[in-house]
Amino acid sequence: MVRPDPSELPEVIDLTAREAASYLEGIADRPVRDARADDVAATFGGPLPEDGVGAVRAMEELVAGLDGAVHSAGPKFFHFVDGGTTPAALGADWLATTLDQNPGAWVSSPLAGRLEQVSIDWLKELFGLPQAWGGVLTTGATMANFVALACARRWCLSRAGVDVDEVGLAAAPPITVLGGGYTHPSDVKALGMLGVGRGRVRKLARDEVGRVDLDAMKTALRELDGAPAIVIGSAGEVNAGDFDPLADMAELAERHGAWFHVDGAFGLFAALSPRTALLVEGVDRADSVIADGHKWLNVPYENGFAFVRDPALLPAVFGSGAAYLPDIDEPQPNWGYRGPEMSRRARAFPIWATLRAYGRAGHRAIVEHDLDLAQELAATVDAAPDLERLAEVQLNIVCFRYRPPDSEDGPELDELNRRIGEEALLDGRVFFGATTYGGRVAFRPALVNWRTRSEDVDLVPQVVRELGARLAARVEGVPG
Repeated sequence: MVRPDPSELPEVIDLTAREAASYLEGIADRPVRDARADDVAATFGGPLPEDGVGAVRAMEELVAGLDGAVHSAGPKFFHFVDGGTTPAALGADWLATTLDQNPGAWVSSPLAGRLEQVSIDWLKELFGLPQAWGGVLTTGATMANFVALACARRWCLSRAGVDVDEVGLAAAPPITVLGGGYTHPSDVKALGMLGVGRGRVRKLARDEVGRVDLDAMKTALRELDGAPAIVIGSAGEVNAGDFDPLADMAELAERHGAWFHVDGAFGLFAALSPRTALLVEGVDRADSVIADGHKWLNVPYENGFAFVRDPALLPAVFGSGAAYLPDIDEPQPNWGYRGPEMSRRARAFPIWATLRAYGRAGHRAIVEHDLDLAQELAATVDAAPDLERLAEVQLNIVCFRYRPPDSEDGPELDELNRRIGEEALLDGRVFFGATTYGGRVAFRPALVNWRTRSEDVDLVPQVVRELGARLAARVEGVPG
């Protein structure tokens, strides 16, 4: 029988460090997805072993299976708006795992608790949010939206005379949620989990793309006549990186007594550059704002952040207690009382480390580097006779499609681009997928990784054109 043994640690740590260094050293030259990925992944399985093989052997087996992974930390992964991990964030994340701290209670780790406090303050400075706001680190944008919208739910229903966190939704009036067509599925998912209801979300769009209809929103708020309402603004929608008019939406929400929430999962980082800061004008007038750390901050999964104008809402919603737990009124923050998880990882370590290592200027440089690459890609698309850009490049996403000369708009062209998107994910040289923008199938590579170079971005149109030329002959009605 094999049991955990401290004597295993030196060899496990050495093996892990050596293999990780080798992996990261070569990640720029790897295909993003190996052609054998599914087959390699399928080699793991079988019944639970009665007797284990020991830590070193288990790690060796895991390392041998790395070709079954998608190498999303590398410079050629442009799907899902995923960043990589800066060296400082990687080292700090390993240290967080080594210490295995739970900052849910300050007493269990003053260091982890303090680093979260400092990280939130630094992030507010980075994004230009008022220092008086409260905040908490989460697992990502979905849970950050959950936290912010839970505070919105409490605020809305408190004004209606209901303590929803005490008596529940049964005694509460419905909350109406208004947004544009850019409202992200994670917002809708969070509202469903909170019991507000997915069906209570009204997407008021003035065109197929999803741009918000402010006149319709104004009318809807006026008709609600002060009934509980949440307005959601998008800072960086996922198909083309467009922004809702946040200042205008803030004005409407204030005038009609609604909570204004801004989902800035990646677009909030526009605040870092003078070139794009106007896109988030008005964000400081919101009642809550969220962003994702494992996007443009380039820290590992799982990291996100939620900020709320009224800090007292966080412990009011998420506070708890037991005889063995700290008091909720302690002066030092017990982070388990400010977010959903009582037990939580010390996720501030990589956030603090990357901000300390590279500062505001270093992270601005990452953003502006990706802005430049996006413009380079847009120029390449515009110059190609068989590519068509579908949207302005406001930030870091280039939305375009393959369109052979003399081809007509319609289902055949959509089918061709859909097939290109499917094949591109299997091709593996570079990673991006298909989407639908304005009713048309398109691609939307998103650039947020600190490692990405011009030659990595150049692969996107190259692969699209190669696959398009090969697949066009198989789609009836599209010139080959």
